[in-house]
Amino acid sequence: MIASLYTRVVLIFLSSVIGGTVIGFFVATWIFEEQLNENLQITLLDFGQDVAQLYETLPVEDATTLVAGMKQLNSYHIRIYEETGELQSFGSYDEDSISIVTTEEVKEVLAGELVQVPTNGINPIRLAMPLNTETGIKAMFVESVSPSSSSFLVKWIFYFLAFSLISGSVFVLVAALFLVRPIKKLTEATRRIAGGDFDVKLTIKQKGELGTLARSFEEMMRDLQQLEQMRKEFVSNVSHEVQSPLTSISGYAAALKQVDLDPNDRNRYVDVIIAEAGRMSKMSGSLLKLSLLESESQQLRMTTLGLDEQIRRVIVAIQPQWSARTIGFELDLREVEITADHELLNQVWMNLLGNSIKFSEENSVIGVSIKQDSENITVRISDTGIGISPEDQKRIFERFFKADRSHSKYEGSGMGLAIVKQIVMLHQGEIRVESELNRGTTFIVTLPIGTVSSNAET
Repeated sequence: MIASLYTRVVLIFLSSVIGGTVIGFFVATWIFEEQLNENLQITLLDFGQDVAQLYETLPVEDATTLVAGMKQLNSYHIRIYEETGELQSFGSYDEDSISIVTTEEVKEVLAGELVQVPTNGINPIRLAMPLNTETGIKAMFVESVSPSSSSFLVKWIFYFLAFSLISGSVFVLVAALFLVRPIKKLTEATRRIAGGDFDVKLTIKQKGELGTLARSFEEMMRDLQQLEQMRKEFVSNVSHEVQSPLTSISGYAAALKQVDLDPNDRNRYVDVIIAEAGRMSKMSGSLLKLSLLESESQQLRMTTLGLDEQIRRVIVAIQPQWSARTIGFELDLREVEITADHELLNQVWMNLLGNSIKFSEENSVIGVSIKQDSENITVRISDTGIGISPEDQKRIFERFFKADRSHSKYEGSGMGLAIVKQIVMLHQGEIRVESELNRGTTFIVTLPIGTVSSNAET
């Protein structure tokens, strides 16, 4: 098996051109062979008839003198046989190339017949005709001793095709080299990427299919590089998130071994251990939840529910969080029914409203609205909190990413928005954020109208 693409391209081209040339040459020769033979025999016959006319109109000696001085004898050889068997030969020739005249052929010609000996391909061999002279009938055999113009033309075409094939092959070898070079670069880049090296520069400027392939490869490479960076950050974040509670649990557990430990301190240490264990459990649960949402096995349990009523229930459920900080709500909720997974969609509002409460100042107001147009239902949740920088807005839906990392007072694993986005995507919707630092944040959840039905506005 030929593994090299370059070799395959070259061999396929050469095979196609050589095969096509050979087949075309023989087919054309076969089609026009009869016509070429006729044309060549006409030329030989015309010369023979001119010689015969000389012998018919002139005395034998004068005709012989004229024939012996003809320039055409450079291309033809003439043999004249007497009835007695005597032979006269005109023109030089190579004995190996001159055909043998049989007695039977001489007799046929003396009997008045025109004999055309079968030709070899498109090169005629011999033409025989009776020669009427004043001394009686003679048998004249005319034979071509030099290649005919048609034969030369065929030979010229053959050499032309041969040299064209050779020169064309050289050009194809070079062209195929340029054709295969980008593929070799892509192959080498693939090996480097497989080895973990994503700093690969492709210098492929071609257009067409190869150019499109190169651009797609570069996009894939950037995506892989981004995924690798996300993987490293994910491992680092997980390690950091797990290490912190483990350190606390380990330290306080060791402190509990003190014999003379004050009961109040003992209880405080136990509370810290329980809290840190709960933090780890919550983070582990979030990871498992997100992994399940991203898997193909996740099945939505679709039910019809009142979206406005669901959001109101979530607000009531988290009342301890917002009432303790004197945070109010401004609601603009129209009655809308939606077919969705009740539990998953409930988690979306829990996470988004929880974030708004966590990052809002005391005595502030959070706005929640539902709007519907001809294509979508849109839920907006707005706060007047610390806001998110433009750089962080691009990454807030990544797992473990914390836009509030500079604010140590805000707890969280950085998993909530990643879960929210995955749930919204499962419902064929989208989520985006609008925010300014120190001026607040608005999360906008859009669900396609095809999954909902709307009642009259209240």
